[in-house]
Amino acid sequence: MMKLWAILSVVALGGAIAGAQGAQQRQGRLGRQAQQGQAPVQGDDPAVTPAELQRMFDAYALVQAQDQLALNDDQYGRFLVRFRALQDIRRRALNEHTRVVADLRRLLMQGQADEAQLKDRMQALQDIDTRAIADVKRAYDAIDQVLDVKQQARFRVFEEQMERRKIELITRARQANRLKQQQ
Repeated sequence: MMKLWAILSVVALGGAIAGAQGAQQRQGRLGRQAQQGQAPVQGDDPAVTPAELQRMFDAYALVQAQDQLALNDDQYGRFLVRFRALQDIRRRALNEHTRVVADLRRLLMQGQADEAQLKDRMQALQDIDTRAIADVKRAYDAIDQVLDVKQQARFRVFEEQMERRKIELITRARQANRLKQQQ
């Protein structure tokens, strides 16, 4: 049953990634049509947000983790909470980092960036990154409390595999999208 869920998750994730990229293209097309005074043509493709994609992939990763790490029922409940906390920490840190980099970009594009403002944003960026490293370490420590040493090693390898899988799925979806556009 868990294998079936994992397969369905992968299929849904692949389709959702393609749908999200299609939604981004539709938004651009609709914006151009509006600027040109044309009535927008609505497609029947469902729009999937990047946040929904991330949640779907996180759910897939959790199912895969249970299998890859051979978690027993007692471990699974505790691992679930701690793994989600790790994912949330990473997501929050990335969002904060991205926001501050966008601030830096905006300041630089103004032409005459105020040095004090740039210095302040650079310090904020360093603080975010330093805090993220500490928070991620604490999250790993919490996960390691649930796992034995062999499972800890499997978890580190598993995370690398999941990251590669995510990149692979995104790449496939983009390629499929390009083929679709060429037709």
